[in-house]
Amino acid sequence: MSTQETTPQYPVGDTSRLSADPWYRAAREEGPVARVRMPYGGEAWLALRHSSVRTAQSDPRFSRAASAELGEAAPRMVPGTPPVGSVLTMDGADHTRVRRFMAKAFTVRRIEQLRPRVQEIVDGLLDEMAAHGSPADLKKFVAEPLPVMVICEVLGVPPADRADFRVLTETIMSGVFTSDEAQESITRFLGYLNGLVATKRAEPGEDVLSTLVTAVDGEDRLSEIELASLAIALLVGGHETILNTVLNFTYTLLTTPDELAKLHARPELVNQAVEELLRHVPINSGGAFGTVAKEDVQFGEVVVRAGETVVADIASANRDAGVFPDPDVLDLDRKGVQHLTFGFGPHHCIGAQLARMDLQVTLGTLLRRFPDLRLAVPPEEVEWREGVLIRGVEALPVAW
Repeated sequence: MSTQETTPQYPVGDTSRLSADPWYRAAREEGPVARVRMPYGGEAWLALRHSSVRTAQSDPRFSRAASAELGEAAPRMVPGTPPVGSVLTMDGADHTRVRRFMAKAFTVRRIEQLRPRVQEIVDGLLDEMAAHGSPADLKKFVAEPLPVMVICEVLGVPPADRADFRVLTETIMSGVFTSDEAQESITRFLGYLNGLVATKRAEPGEDVLSTLVTAVDGEDRLSEIELASLAIALLVGGHETILNTVLNFTYTLLTTPDELAKLHARPELVNQAVEELLRHVPINSGGAFGTVAKEDVQFGEVVVRAGETVVADIASANRDAGVFPDPDVLDLDRKGVQHLTFGFGPHHCIGAQLARMDLQVTLGTLLRRFPDLRLAVPPEEVEWREGVLIRGVEALPVAW
C-alpha cells in the first residue's frame, strides 16, 4: 500500500455539520501531530493537540511568511494563497510593528464603547423579525445583516454609503473568490477604502479606521497597502465568521435543551456560555493555511523537518481531553475555558473582543426577547452548506 493511500485526506469526514469525525480523537491520542494530504499543495503535518497547535502558532521556529512565499506549492485548504506582505502572513519585527498599530485601535475600552450601538443594531433586527412573525429565518433577519452593520460602525462608513458597502462585502464574501464578479467587487472595495482612508486622514473620527490612519509611532505609520490588508482581514474575519457563528451557536443551543434551560434560568451566564460555545462548536471545516518550520522541531516522537508545513486544527485542539474534561460535552457551567478559537501567540485574532461582544449581545438579547424560541423544522431538516471553509446553514427557520 502506498503512503498516499494510508495518509488521510484532510479534512477528515463530513465537515458540513458541526460534528467531529472520530478520526481526530484517535489521532490526538496517538500523538500531537499526524500526516495528512491537503486539498491543495500536497502533504502537511496536522497539529491536533492543544499544546501542538499553540507551538505551531507561536513558536518562532515556524514562519507564516515562508508559507506565503511557497505560493501554489504551499499545502492548504483553499485554491488561492494569502498575499506576501499581508498582516496574516507577516513574521517577526514586521508583524510586531503592524500589530502595535492595531492594538491602539482595538482596545477593550474602544470595543466596550461600541456595545450600546451593537445592542441598538441587534434590537432593531429582532424588531423586524418579530414584526414579520413566527416562523422566520434567523439567517435572513439577523445573522446576515448584523456583521456588515457592525463593520460599518468599526470602520466609520458613512450612513449614506452603507447599502452599497453591504452589496460589495456580500459579493466578496460569497465564497467565489475566483469569479469575475467577486474580483471586480474586491477592486471596487479597495477603491472605496482608499477614498475612505483619505477622508479619515483629513477629518478623523472616533472609529477604528481613523485610529489606524492617524496613528504614528515615531516616524512610522501604516502604509496604504497595510491599511487595505487590515480592512480586508477585518472583513473576512468579521463577516462570514460572525454570520455563521451566530447561527451555529443558536442551532446548538436549540438542540441541547438542558444547556438552553441554564441560560434561560441564569441569563448572567451568557458571557461564560459564549466561551464554552466557542470551544465546543467548530467554526472552520479545517485549518486553511499552514506555517513552515525554519528548522527541525520535535513533536512527541515525530520530527517535523525544516521546510515542512504544519497546519493547526483549532477544533481538534479545543476537544483535547488533556485540557478539557469530557471535551465532547457542551457544558455551559465550564469555567475558565482556555480555547484556541481565536488563535494563539502573535497572530491571536485582534478582533476577538469585538467578536465576543457581538455574540454576547446577540445571543443574550435573542433568548431574552424570544424565551420560547425553537427550531421551526426538525433538526435533521436544517440544510447545511457544503464545500465551504466556514461551517454554516443555508437557513435557520425558528419559531416562537
